[in-house]
Amino acid sequence: MILLLTLSLEWLFGDPSNRWHPVAWFGRWASWCESFLYSNNRQAGIVTWLFVVIAAFVLLWLGHILFGWVFDALLLWLSIGWKSLFQHVHDVLSAKTVKKAREALALIVSRDVKVMKREETRRSALESLAENASDAVIAPLFWFVVLGPLGAALYRMMNTLDAMWGYRNTRYEQFGWCAAKVDDVVNWLPARITARLMLWVGESMDWQQVRIQASTHASPNAGYPEVALAYAADIRLGGSVIRDGKVDERPWYGAEDARDVDAIVAREAMNIVRNTLILAALLVFGISLVI
Repeated sequence: MILLLTLSLEWLFGDPSNRWHPVAWFGRWASWCESFLYSNNRQAGIVTWLFVVIAAFVLLWLGHILFGWVFDALLLWLSIGWKSLFQHVHDVLSAKTVKKAREALALIVSRDVKVMKREETRRSALESLAENASDAVIAPLFWFVVLGPLGAALYRMMNTLDAMWGYRNTRYEQFGWCAAKVDDVVNWLPARITARLMLWVGESMDWQQVRIQASTHASPNAGYPEVALAYAADIRLGGSVIRDGKVDERPWYGAEDARDVDAIVAREAMNIVRNTLILAALLVFGISLVI
């Protein structure tokens, strides 16, 4: 019941606007706590992380106790970002000009987009789609199966704190260490499940190559769905990008003779991700019936 209601809400409405989304409220709460607890060391980061997460979790637990399954369904709905994920990527792929594509892409990636060519915007959008298929959909569903709706919400909080603090820069390399490491742990299995499902949908048998190429990615988890999409869709992803004015040297992902990402190929890759998420939702629904 909870899962069906959640997926219906997601299909009909998608995410609320950023200003009113509870994740945005949580982000403001975390920023406020950071403003008076911050110190450039790991201990401060651990304490702040615990304070932010425990306080928010207690509030959600009270909602669960007071309002029951209706609250749980809303909680799971707000923990996933299926519709908005595809809308953002669609905006990049359907842009009439490269300028519009860059503007749409800048909303979903942290890399510099000002000098990107059209194919580069498509590749970047698909990499974001692959990574967030795991982070925004499959991982919350995975933790819903393991720990229920509160587990999905707890995962979303952990993922949000990593997005806020998990940077290797002067301010966050020490303070954000806890947020980054916890996110690595909770995404380890969902990222690999996502990659496996993508290969299955794309009828690819290249798991060994996915493992090899994913190990060259800067993230211990994000590389798996990105490389898996490259093999499942037979496309070329990866390559160097510019971040903060500096070139980030990255390897290419996919087979040596993989296709370049033109408009038609990008749509095919997008459909593979969509079908992967549908398959994941069906599997979660089946597991929920059994347990």
